[in-house]
Amino acid sequence: MISLLGRVNMDALDDPFAAVDRELAACALGEAADAIVVDMHAEATSEKMAMGHFCDGRASLVVGTHTHVPTADAQILDGGTAYQTDAGACADYDSVIGNQKEEPLRRFTTRIAGGRFKPAEGPATVCGVYVETDEASGRARRIEAIRVGGRLSQTSPAVAAVHTR
Repeated sequence: MISLLGRVNMDALDDPFAAVDRELAACALGEAADAIVVDMHAEATSEKMAMGHFCDGRASLVVGTHTHVPTADAQILDGGTAYQTDAGACADYDSVIGNQKEEPLRRFTTRIAGGRFKPAEGPATVCGVYVETDEASGRARRIEAIRVGGRLSQTSPAVAAVHTR
């Protein structure tokens, strides 16, 4: 598992592309690692997508986080890397990214910060991705979004029983 922080609209950090390149070179998929998951925690969808293509064929999954909204672009890239721009939050979606609506709405309408954000307390939706990989190469064979509970449309992949030795 590799966790990266994007740089677009976020505090300046080390180059996430150089960092992931270094880590993927040190632990090759299908040789030193059975599977590699890259979490791209970033604001910009373009930066997340660029990371997906940059890691294509060298990681099993590149999945974005941070924007709290699940995207509808789960796919397998040409080199065999599963990709989704944002997995979404595990939160109450009758909210503003997991917060009770009043304070974020007040800030947006008045442009004045001051109150405290409070977590929304309604039924939560659990969001994520399901990925199956090839045992020999570590590349993705299947990716599907997961959304269970709460307000969003439900989707849960059908999974066959796995027998382990």
